[in-house]
Amino acid sequence: MQQTTSLMPTTHEAGAIPVFSALLAVHAVPGRVRFRYRASAGTAPDAPALARALAYVPGVVSLRANPRIRTLAVVYDPLLTDAERLRADLLACIPDTRHGNGPTARPDTLAAVTRSGAMLLLGGALPQAMRLPATLNAAIPLFVEAAEDLRAVGLNSHVLEALAVGISTARKDFTAANTTLFMLALGEHLEQSIARRSDDLLRSLLRPDTSLVWVERDGVEQRIAADELQVGETVIVGAGATIPVDGTILGGEALVNEAAMTGESVPVARGRGGKALSGTVVEEGRLRIYAEHVGRHTAAARIADYVEQSLASKSQAQLGASKLADRLVPAVLGLAGATFLGSGNWQRAAAVLQADYACALKLATPVAFKSAMHRAGKTGILVKGADVLERLAEADTFVFDKTGTLTTGRLEVTDSITFDKTFTADDLIFLAASVEEHYFHPLALAVVEAARMRQGRHFDHKEVEFIAAHGVASIIDGKRIVVGSRHFVEEDEGIAIDRRQAARVDRLYRQGKTLLYIGFGGRLLGVIALKDKLRDNAAATIARLRRLGAKKILMLTGDHRERGEEIAAALGLDACHAELLPAQKADIVRRLKADGARVAFVGDGINDAPALAGAHVGIAMQQGADIARLTSDVVLLEDDIALVAAAKASANATLQLIGSNYKLTVGINTAILAAAAFGRLSPIAASILHNGATIGILLNALRGGTLRRPRRRAPRREAAA
Repeated sequence: MQQTTSLMPTTHEAGAIPVFSALLAVHAVPGRVRFRYRASAGTAPDAPALARALAYVPGVVSLRANPRIRTLAVVYDPLLTDAERLRADLLACIPDTRHGNGPTARPDTLAAVTRSGAMLLLGGALPQAMRLPATLNAAIPLFVEAAEDLRAVGLNSHVLEALAVGISTARKDFTAANTTLFMLALGEHLEQSIARRSDDLLRSLLRPDTSLVWVERDGVEQRIAADELQVGETVIVGAGATIPVDGTILGGEALVNEAAMTGESVPVARGRGGKALSGTVVEEGRLRIYAEHVGRHTAAARIADYVEQSLASKSQAQLGASKLADRLVPAVLGLAGATFLGSGNWQRAAAVLQADYACALKLATPVAFKSAMHRAGKTGILVKGADVLERLAEADTFVFDKTGTLTTGRLEVTDSITFDKTFTADDLIFLAASVEEHYFHPLALAVVEAARMRQGRHFDHKEVEFIAAHGVASIIDGKRIVVGSRHFVEEDEGIAIDRRQAARVDRLYRQGKTLLYIGFGGRLLGVIALKDKLRDNAAATIARLRRLGAKKILMLTGDHRERGEEIAAALGLDACHAELLPAQKADIVRRLKADGARVAFVGDGINDAPALAGAHVGIAMQQGADIARLTSDVVLLEDDIALVAAAKASANATLQLIGSNYKLTVGINTAILAAAAFGRLSPIAASILHNGATIGILLNALRGGTLRRPRRRAPRREAAA
C-alpha cells in the first residue's frame, strides 16, 4: 500500500527535502490557480496532506488535488495573497515528521514506468479479450491529464500524446500503444530526474544553519542559541565547527576550509584582522570573531534566499522557448491530420503525433541556466537568476569602480617621512604601530602590517584613547603621541605644520596617497603615506573581458584624477571619470544605457549602490558593503576580480549552449516529423527516437555553462593575535 507524507509550510531545515521540486502554473484567473507539480524524490503528497499544509497559508479558500496527474487547483482570496505567493509557500513545504508516518513512496513517475513496462512485456500474453481493457487502464492517467489540459490551456503536447495512444488503441495495435505509453513514462521520469537534478545542484549551495554557538560575554564563554546572537558579540569557533557569522577576526589563528562558500579546495590560514565568512569550517585552531552579520543577514543565509529566487526566475530565452513550443503544437496536429488525409493511413498519423517540440524546448533552457548557476556558485560567483546570466551575456560595456574593485581596497605603506632626525623612517612606523595595534581601522591595520614586515622595536605606552573619526592617542615616555588625520593633529591637538613640511605633505597628497599624521610631544614628528594597491590580475581580467566581447571598459572613482588616470593607463581602459559623487556614477551609467550600451557595473561600496541598481547587470565584490550585495545581480563570494571575467565567460557559454540545444531540438524533431509523415517511421520508432533525442538534449543542457576557474596564488598567512 502506498504511504504518503504530511506537510509543513515552513522554511527549509538542514537536510530536509522540500515536497515539491517544481511547480508550474498552467492556468490562472483572479482568485483561482491550477498548478502542475513535480514531487521531490522520496515524497508522495496526497490531497489531505496538501489541505493540511495550505490551512496555514493566509488567503486560501479551498484546495482540490489530483495526485494521479499531479495537479493542484487552489481557490484563494485575491485581497490576501496571489498566485506567485502561493507558489512560493508550496515550494517551502517540507515533510512533517511529527505525525510519525512511515517511509514515503517513490515518485509516481517511476511507478508509471513500472506499470507501462509491465504492460509492454506481458500484454502480449494476455487473452485477446483482456488486451483492450488492460491498455485502456494503463492509458487512463494520460487521457485524464490530456482532458484537463485541453479544458484549461488548450492544445499541448499531452493532448498530442493522448491522441497518438488513442489512435493505436482504436486500431487494436496494442503493441504500439503500450510502447508509446512506456516511452512517454520513461521519458517523463528521466526528464523530471534531470530537471530535479538541476534544482538539486543549485540547492546544494544552501548551507545548514548552526543551531548553537559559543560566545564570550563579560569574559566568560557560554553557549547560546544561534538566533539569540547579536551584532557586536564576540563569537568563539573551535576546530571542526562551522563559522556562524560574517565578521572580523579579533584573535587566534586557524586553518579554515572555505570550499563551501568560495570553492577553494585548500584550507586558508586566517588570523587577527582577517575576514570570517559564515558557512566555512575551522579545520585546525581557534578563532575569536567580531560578529558583523548574523542570522538571515549572513552570506550563507543570503545564498539560501538567492537560490530559492533563482529556482523560480525565468529568462526571456526560457519564456520564448515555452511560447514557441506551445505555438508548434497545433502545427504538429495539423501535420498529422494532413498526413492522414493524404495517405489514409492512421499509422502514419499516429507516428507524427509521437514527436513534438515541447519537452526539449521547455525543459532544456531552465536546466542549462540552473546548471550554469550551480557551477558559478561552486566557483565563487553567486548569480541571482537565469535572467541575470542572459543579461550578462548581452553586456558589451563594463564599468568598474576603482577602490576595492580594480584595486585591493587594502592600504599599504609607501612612504614614511620623519621631520626629526632622532627618529628614522622605520622608527616612525614602529612608533605609530605601537599605539595602532589595538585599532581595527584599515589605516591602523596597514601600519601594523608594515611594522610586522620590518620586525622592529615596540614602544611601551599607556592606555590608548580612541577618538572617533579622528585617530588614537596615548603616552610614550611621558609624552603625548597622537596618530590620525591632519584635522585631528593640526586643529584638535594644536600641532603646527610649517611651510616646508606642508610642501612635502601636499606632494604626497597629489599622488593620490592617504596620509597619516604622527604628533609627538606637541610637534609634528612625521607623516606616513599609504596607497591602495592595484590588483595583480586586474590587467589580465580586463584583457579577457575584451576577448569575451566587451567593446568598452571604463573606470569611475571618487579619488584624485591623477591617481585614476594612472590606473586607467596601466590597465588600458577606454576612459576614466574621477572625483565623482555617488549620484554622478549613476548618471554616467544612465547616459551609457541611453546611448544603447548594455552596461555591467562592478563595485563594492555603499556609494556604488545607485550605479549597481541602474546597470543592466550589477556585480558586487566579495568584501563589498551589504547594500551593494543586496542591490547587485551577481555577488562574488571571494575577493578575486578574475571572477568578473569568469562570470561573463559562463554567461556566454550558457547562451551558446541554449542556442545549440534549440537548433538540435528543432532539427531533430522536424526530421522525425517528416520521416513519420512520409511513412518512414512507425509509431514505435518515432516514439523511441523522439524521447531518446529529448533525453540527450536535456543531458547536454545539464552540462550548463562551462566555467574555467581563475588560477590563484597560494594563500598568504595572516598575522595572529
